[in-house]
Amino acid sequence: MNKKTLGYLLIILSAVIFSTVELSMKAVAGLFAPLQITAIRFLGGGLFLIPFAVRALKKKGRKLRAGDIRFFLVAGLLFVVLSMVLHQMAILRAPAGPVAVLFSCNALFATLLAGLFLKEPLGPNHFIALVFEVAAVVVIIRPWQQHLDTWGVVLALLAAFLYAVYIVVGKKRSAEMGGLVITCGAVLAGSLELILLILLGNIPAVAALLTRIGLTPLANVPLIPHLTWAVVPVLLAICVIVTGAGNVFHMIAVELTSAREAAVVFFLKPVLAPFFAFLFLHEELGPNMIIGIILFLTGSAMALWGGNLFGKKKTLETRADS
Repeated sequence: MNKKTLGYLLIILSAVIFSTVELSMKAVAGLFAPLQITAIRFLGGGLFLIPFAVRALKKKGRKLRAGDIRFFLVAGLLFVVLSMVLHQMAILRAPAGPVAVLFSCNALFATLLAGLFLKEPLGPNHFIALVFEVAAVVVIIRPWQQHLDTWGVVLALLAAFLYAVYIVVGKKRSAEMGGLVITCGAVLAGSLELILLILLGNIPAVAALLTRIGLTPLANVPLIPHLTWAVVPVLLAICVIVTGAGNVFHMIAVELTSAREAAVVFFLKPVLAPFFAFLFLHEELGPNMIIGIILFLTGSAMALWGGNLFGKKKTLETRADS
C-alpha cells in the first residue's frame, strides 16, 4: 500500500471516528456534567497523544520553550474550556445529528477568519460557500417552527466559531511545531484548566457567586465522577479512540496527503454523523435535515475546491483577452 492510499484510508477512518463524537457524548450526557466529561475526555486523549507528539517534536529537532507553554494555555482555553464545553452543553439541549452538522461550520469560519487575520486569500467561492452554509443552518434549525432548542443551536454555532478561532491561532505555530504537537499541548493544557475551574467552582463562596449570576453549570461540579463498570468501556473509548486516535489518524493523513485533502473529513462528517444518530439514537432524519446536509455539502465543496473553478475561469478570460 503506497502512502497516498494509506492517507486516504486514514481520512475515511478519522471521518468515521469524528462523526461519532456527538453520538458518544450524547450517550454519557446524563451521567456527567459538561465540565466533568470534557475534562476527563481531553485529559485521557491528551495523555494518549503524548508519545506521538514527542516523536513529532524529535522529527522536527525542536524542544518546548516557555513561550510554547503560554501558547498551549491560550489554545487550550479556546479549544477545550470554551469551545468543547459549549459543544457538550449544546448536545445536552439539542439532538446529536443537528449539533454535528452545525459544529461542522467551523471549517468555513476558520477559512474566513484566516482570510481576515492571517491574510490568506479569499476567493468568490468562499463567499458563495458561506451563502450555502447559512442556508443549510436555516433549513436544519427551521426557526419558523421552533423545531430545535434555541440555546442548543446558539451554543453549537458558538462552539464552532471558537474552535475556528483556535484553528486560526494554531496555524501560526503549526509549521514550527506540527499540528499533532499543538493538539496534544492544547488538550492537556485545556483539561488542566478545566480541572482548576472545577476545583474553584467547589469553593462555597465561588459556587454561590456562580449560581447568583446564572452560571449554575460551573458550580459544585464533582471532580471525580461516579463510575460503574458499564460506563468505563464507553469512557475509555471516548478518551482513546474518539479524542486520541481520531486526531492521530487525521494528522497522519495530513502528512501523507495534504491539508486540503484531509479537510474532506469535515466534508464527510455532516453526512455520517446524522446517519449514525438516526441509526443508533433513533433521531429524526427528516426532509429538512437531508436538504440541509445537501446544502452544507455544496457549500463545503465550494469552499474546498471552488477556487479551482474560478481559477480556471480567470485563466480562460486571460487567454481570450490575449
